[in-house]
Amino acid sequence: MPHVTTSELAAVEESPVWLEVNHQPAVTWMCTPDLLEELVVGWLHGEGYIRTLEDLISLRPCATDLGFWAEVPEERVAAIRDDERRRVLASGCGAVSVALADPESVPKTAARGEAPPVEQMRVLFKEMFHRGKRYQETGGIHAAAVTDGSALLAHAEDIGRHNAVDKVIGGILLEGRGPAGHGLLVTGRISAELAFKAARAGLTYVATISVPSTLALSIARRAGVLLVGRAVSGSPQLHRPDQ
Repeated sequence: MPHVTTSELAAVEESPVWLEVNHQPAVTWMCTPDLLEELVVGWLHGEGYIRTLEDLISLRPCATDLGFWAEVPEERVAAIRDDERRRVLASGCGAVSVALADPESVPKTAARGEAPPVEQMRVLFKEMFHRGKRYQETGGIHAAAVTDGSALLAHAEDIGRHNAVDKVIGGILLEGRGPAGHGLLVTGRISAELAFKAARAGLTYVATISVPSTLALSIARRAGVLLVGRAVSGSPQLHRPDQ
């Protein structure tokens, strides 16, 4: 076996990135340090600080550190503060709202639509993998993409699967397009938090090469979101929302 030096070993870049919202510390991510503006915007949307890009009054990067200052309408911050709930540790993703453990807290919505046919889904995933330069180099990173069913509209890689999702949703918002009505492709399992993000973003479906969690299924069924597990296998698993 040939000797491999430390410098030749594959590694994935990881950095802390902080965010203050209306002059208060909000979050520090451990993430892949690119598409950071997209990460911030997508996270603000997923957490309910903004509904559209117009709600983002200002966003400024720190000149000397990996961090951002965001300003949003104070009533949005107040609503989140008034709705403060006990925090829990999510599956590999840090602290999230305990409400995710209670699918009944998710508004019940009619089914939002269908996913593309299996053959087209495989084409979309193939394109997502093709764009994954970091995955090709290291094999140790997650990817996400927003699609209209014909092409990928946004793509991102990150050490955290939820960071990758925030980046693609933020990317769509920054382009002036809403994520509603589109689909989401992910490489990791579909967790409760990811299903909740999809529901808040108005996505029609989430597809993964892995599988959803039981709580993700409960949330998606109430929210009208179709989940597709084992999406590139010979027998994709379609988890339809409640009708």
